[in-house]
Amino acid sequence: MSNVGTVDRLLRALVGLVLIAVPFIGGAEQLGSFAYGGSLWWLPVVVGLVAIATAAMRFCPLYRVLGIRTCRIN
Repeated sequence: MSNVGTVDRLLRALVGLVLIAVPFIGGAEQLGSFAYGGSLWWLPVVVGLVAIATAAMRFCPLYRVLGIRTCRIN
């Protein structure tokens, strides 16, 4: 019951990895509240984990609600 296609999966995985790395990379102090130690440093990590999870499972609950499907119908 997948609804996430191959290109979509790759983009989600890439964006997820970048979002997880953002608070921990050097120079993150210029990102304001998203910098490590700021009050919202965990937000991009959580969004990144969700993106990676939906890429791994090939299923996006929001796509289901909205009726979106980026994979081929088998």
